[in-house]
Amino acid sequence: MVQQNVRFGLIGTGRIGQVHAANIAADPDSELTMVADPFVAGAEALAERFGGIATDSPEELIAAGRIDAVLVASPTPTHVELTEACVDAGLPVLCEKPIDLDITRVDALRSKVEASGVPVALGFNQRFDPGFAEARSRMRSGEIGELEQLAIVSRDPGPPPAEYLGVSGGIFRDMTIHDFDMARFFAGDIVEVSAIGAQLFDAGARERGDFDTVVATLRSAAGAIVTITNSRHSAIGYDQRLEAFGAKGMLQVGNTPTSLVSSFSSSAVEAKPPYLVPFIARYAQAYALELAEFLRLVRGEPSASPGFEDGRAALLIADAAQRSAEAGVVVKL
Repeated sequence: MVQQNVRFGLIGTGRIGQVHAANIAADPDSELTMVADPFVAGAEALAERFGGIATDSPEELIAAGRIDAVLVASPTPTHVELTEACVDAGLPVLCEKPIDLDITRVDALRSKVEASGVPVALGFNQRFDPGFAEARSRMRSGEIGELEQLAIVSRDPGPPPAEYLGVSGGIFRDMTIHDFDMARFFAGDIVEVSAIGAQLFDAGARERGDFDTVVATLRSAAGAIVTITNSRHSAIGYDQRLEAFGAKGMLQVGNTPTSLVSSFSSSAVEAKPPYLVPFIARYAQAYALELAEFLRLVRGEPSASPGFEDGRAALLIADAAQRSAEAGVVVKL
């Protein structure tokens, strides 16, 4: 069990890596000890800003013997290899989602992770959003009775670059996978998936055979129905809402405003600015709380960090949704 500050190795210095570096440096129970990225200038910049030793080799970071845990924020195709290397080295790892785009690669690693006893957590940060977490806690306390319906809305401000879409695995594995995890977080195991997709506005999605607009309907093992609405654009800002409904009532989590001030005039009343645009701002607290929960896992304390099996389950649902949208069929899990 780690008693002192957890010494982190961070792999990947892109946008998410930078968020994690800042949170590691800000948390009083952790420190950034090593940073690795084949683009070594990125590693050097983060090390200079937040501390630690920079390297262009993730393998060197894992084998250095200087760290207590690893945070993997590198591109998705590297996740399986790096997670396996961390497990082999006995290093707890927090890996960004998804584990991989190919379920066969995930399953090939599954038994090793389970047998190792090494903590492996998945970066489903939305579980730690204060609003979503409060709604789930109140639902589980019985406030609304048994969950009957769960509605999740997730719309990005704008589509990602076309070149990213080509390697993303598609909207279900890239974007909706967060919502699939939230569906499981609230409703439990999912046994049935139905999805439809459309190409309404994004030329990049059309060129790569992806969707820019999707709706998925899931059924939980307990019978609850979950609806998920996604879009790759939103004129009102980052649209992130959730509604849990039961016989005794309903819990809603709304969007995060950029201002609490409303204006009233002859042309409009209760006029407000658009919602937050960058997802990093919307989920800033969630990322910090995700790290704090992982630190408990590293120390051997009770932890609510989502694990490898949660990552696998969300990918299975994403694969089922893709098949459903392409073939127009309901997929049983």
